[in-house]
Amino acid sequence: MAATPEPLQRINAVDFRAPPPSPVAPGRQSPFANDDVLTEYLQQSLRVPDLVLPDRAFPRQKSAQNPPRLDFEKLGSIETEMGFRICDLIAQIGCLEVINHGISPDLMGLVLFLAGGMFQIPPERKKKAARSPERRYGFEEIHGEEEMRDQGEEFLWCDEEAMKLEMEGIWPFGFSNFSQEMRKLSKQMEEVGRRVMLFLQQHSSKKLLPENGWPEEQELAGKVCYIQKHGQKMGGEQSENSLRYDVIRMLIKGSEFSHALSLHVWSGTTDFHVYSKKGWVSFSPARNSIVVTVGDKLQGWSGGQYKHVIGRPFFKGENEKSNISMAFLYSPPKFINSIKEDEDFTISISQQFILCVLLILIYRFLISIYHLFI
Repeated sequence: MAATPEPLQRINAVDFRAPPPSPVAPGRQSPFANDDVLTEYLQQSLRVPDLVLPDRAFPRQKSAQNPPRLDFEKLGSIETEMGFRICDLIAQIGCLEVINHGISPDLMGLVLFLAGGMFQIPPERKKKAARSPERRYGFEEIHGEEEMRDQGEEFLWCDEEAMKLEMEGIWPFGFSNFSQEMRKLSKQMEEVGRRVMLFLQQHSSKKLLPENGWPEEQELAGKVCYIQKHGQKMGGEQSENSLRYDVIRMLIKGSEFSHALSLHVWSGTTDFHVYSKKGWVSFSPARNSIVVTVGDKLQGWSGGQYKHVIGRPFFKGENEKSNISMAFLYSPPKFINSIKEDEDFTISISQQFILCVLLILIYRFLISIYHLFI
């Protein structure tokens, strides 16, 4: 009887599998057409960016000296070298302080007091004068967290007849008097802004020029004022949240009205905060002084020498009814080089003597010519 060969049975019983793939030798070519491009793509895609997170909600307070304090009555007599030093300090901080400006403290106090009555108008009347795309003046409607709504209110004043007629219907017993005094103060604040712009023009290291030339008609800046009623003083984390909220609102509104300078006045005792992209500084201004901050127009005209900053008073008192501040926006009505000091034109004695000699010579010359033709 024939028997099945044993080797064949063993071959059928074994579970045959394919051998594993051999590794690619280092010297063999990659299956990709351009290995360098793939490597660079992977390196760029897998790279984790370096993130630098801020310490706080907004930059920390910088340690800086107080801004230059200019005597308004002596602006025209400041020496050239000293003027350049002052302008360099203004460029670093973004603001200056003006004293002896000649505006009556009684007028400033009266306008601030009358402005406080505006915020006592009932809420339903304020809604009728709320700002909108069709109405750029009026009360600012504050959106956000409920605790932030009680920190202050704002009213945008502009010298327009439409606003006067509308506000007289909403606040009939107070707005006429307020508007009359406000126009007086606005005109004097405009003169302060004009003189400060002239000082900067004369002592800046760069000539102040508009970015795209001067338009035929200037914007209303100079006839616009932000009037703000500030809330009560707070401390700790609540105060920081309030400051953060104010900074965000001010940054959003910073370009709403393009301007060269912003002139700030307030009631009571206060510190003043100046915010910029690099941080913020705080100082204590003199009583009845005017703090002037740099606007976006001046930054453009100076080629970035002066940086646009945002200013805000920070009240120390707890009586929020009297915590009123105003920020007047100013832009020169024409090219800054055409702004002249209001001084009488005088001729010195030496110039008068030279003029007399010239007239005598011209007279004799004309007489000699006359005799030649007679």
